[in-house]
Amino acid sequence: MVAAIATADLGFAVSFLEPETVTPPLSPEASLARSASRGDRGAFGRLVDEHKRSVYGLCLRVLGEAEEARDAAQETFARAYAALDSYDAGQPFAPWVLRIARNHCFDLLRRRLPQRQRVELDAPPEEDAPDHRELPDPGSAPADEVLERAEVRRRLEGAIASLPPNYREAVQLFHVDQMSYKEIAATMDVPIGTVMTWLHRARARLRETLQEATP
Repeated sequence: MVAAIATADLGFAVSFLEPETVTPPLSPEASLARSASRGDRGAFGRLVDEHKRSVYGLCLRVLGEAEEARDAAQETFARAYAALDSYDAGQPFAPWVLRIARNHCFDLLRRRLPQRQRVELDAPPEEDAPDHRELPDPGSAPADEVLERAEVRRRLEGAIASLPPNYREAVQLFHVDQMSYKEIAATMDVPIGTVMTWLHRARARLRETLQEATP
């Protein structure tokens, strides 16, 4: 009897000394997503405001038509709202919603392909150009320098548009949306190593294309 009590006391002592499992706090976006899943449309509206530009940019990059991209972006958020219960609050929100956008856009492309044997994706609007924020203020640089840089940007946009869709998408997510390799892998549903390979090959092709275009 004494031994049984001693054993029980020992077990209690061990359990008491074991550290409690601490659940990490939710990120602000995860908190918004949880509130939205409970019917808070204002919370979901804040998520839409935060990610509508990147979702539209991805849709435009894949579909190549502004009106269709806007419709696809709206449908993406409708699907995201309906699927909030499946969102893992421990993961970033951006790759999750962009993966929904990507899957929806590629569904649209599959429906389009039988009628159009080729899918031509246009370059992004000027405000979404990868090097837009690096361009000089026309009032602060000589005219010939501004023209030269504008020509470089035009060639860069054309070179990006000529990349295979997966390379182009990886470039968009990394250089424009500034996502990490891990986030891009989650968005495109591929291993991180594949993302790194695509970006490496995309940069090599861009260098080659721009060198060929340089007189």
